[in-house]
Formats: sequence, structure tokens, C-alpha cells
Amino acid sequence: MPFQKDHPWRAKKILDQPLDKTPICFKGYEGQKDKLKSVPNWQERIRQFVDELISEQNA
Repeated sequence: MPFQKDHPWRAKKILDQPLDKTPICFKGYEGQKDKLKSVPNWQERIRQFVDELISEQNA
């Protein structure tokens, strides 16, 4: 059973920005998903890469 909201032992989010409620989904090449899971901090690194792609597009 999860801790109640604002409980002192409840897990704290360590993200700088809030996450969107809907995920960004795409199909990768075969084997990429399994290899990606072994990369440390892969989700945050992909978020940063997406920000870089967006800033390149706007420049």
C-alpha cells in the first residue's frame, strides 16, 4: 500500500521539471530497447536530447 500524500517517508521526485501525463512513444530498431535499459540514467538523457533537438529546430 502506498504512503499517503505528504507522508515524510514517501518517495520524493528528483526531477527539475514536471513530467507530462502522456508519454512520447516511438518504435526503435530491434534490440535497442534491451540495450537502452542497461544505460544509466537513460530516461533523463533522452529528455535532454529531445530538448536539444527542439532548440536546434527553433534556431
